Amino acid sequence: MKYTIIATSAFGLESIVARELRKLGYEDLGIENGRVSFTGDERDIVRCNMWLRTADRVLIEIARFKAIDFEELFQGTLSVPWEDIIPNDGKMHITGKTVRSKLFSLSACQSVVKKAVIEAMKRKYGASEFPETGPVYKIEVSLLKDTVSLTIDTTGPGLHKRGYRQDAGETPLRETLAAGLVLLSGWNYSRILADPFCGSGTIPIEAALIGKNIAPGLKRSFVSETWWQIPENIWRSMREEAQKQINDVSFRILASDHDALVLKKARENAERAGVSDYIALQKLSVNEFRSRKKYGYIICNPPYGERLGETSEVEKLYRTMGTAFSQLDMWSFFILTAHSGFQQLFGRKATKNRKLYNGMIQCYFYEYFGPRPQKQSIVDSE
Repeated sequence: MKYTIIATSAFGLESIVARELRKLGYEDLGIENGRVSFTGDERDIVRCNMWLRTADRVLIEIARFKAIDFEELFQGTLSVPWEDIIPNDGKMHITGKTVRSKLFSLSACQSVVKKAVIEAMKRKYGASEFPETGPVYKIEVSLLKDTVSLTIDTTGPGLHKRGYRQDAGETPLRETLAAGLVLLSGWNYSRILADPFCGSGTIPIEAALIGKNIAPGLKRSFVSETWWQIPENIWRSMREEAQKQINDVSFRILASDHDALVLKKARENAERAGVSDYIALQKLSVNEFRSRKKYGYIICNPPYGERLGETSEVEKLYRTMGTAFSQLDMWSFFILTAHSGFQQLFGRKATKNRKLYNGMIQCYFYEYFGPRPQKQSIVDSE
């Protein structure tokens, strides 16, 4: 069966999600704020959940219609054959959002949608109540300028939940954003990569997964695995296919931090992710970072100074970074920060920058491009 499939993402990562989808073989993509849509079947739903590194979720759009009052919302929802989608014991979890629409009460919209879905279920099962003890079908009602989109989430816990990070610390970088930073940088395993602010190891681990071509969803489960619509053999064959596509390559990623406790977490996370052999962890302050390698990459997410009293400390850190990185004159640097004065403190204007969001924090990804190596130089530097 063909579906309208939507890969949602954080703002600023839509083009990277689209690039990932094209690499997976999908064309005719619809790119909007926070989402990329395309047409696919059950295998495509499984493949995207298994392989997308920078998307948040994979949704199926069930219906789209106009509604300026609750009756139109009810009737539009009722017109969907929910009884052919959700089994008798299916758990119907309704979420939603409403933006610049006449129907601005989200709780009321959720209630109307739930009533309409129940009415649709009665058409087939003839019951007035349902046990809702079976597979979860999370339905989202999204209203934007009076246009309703009804979707079902095929993912479950967000795609950033790779399964390797159990204790991420106070302000972790999401795995999806970390993967986005690596993909935006253009890094590949033939170049040395370092993260001198590795924290719990998210950027190095995501880079290692990319370098090895390990599917980010290989070691986790998805809510749609419990659905009758997607046979178990599709999930099994897709995991077997992903296992075969892991690259047999060798590389080393340098990961350092001044905090021994977070380095312990990083080591445990790398082991759970199956990439500990590719990441060299070291307790080191950024001013101590040195390398004789050429044409390397630094991708990092240093402190922003969001808390009261931290600003001067962070500004000093950025000046230190500028001094330390200036010794690496043939390297490229990719730095995510929310501090508006970063470039001046760092001492160099970025080649380019991109607006991204780390959770609710507006950041900029500053990109400093070093020289490109000749092929022989890559071999020599390994």
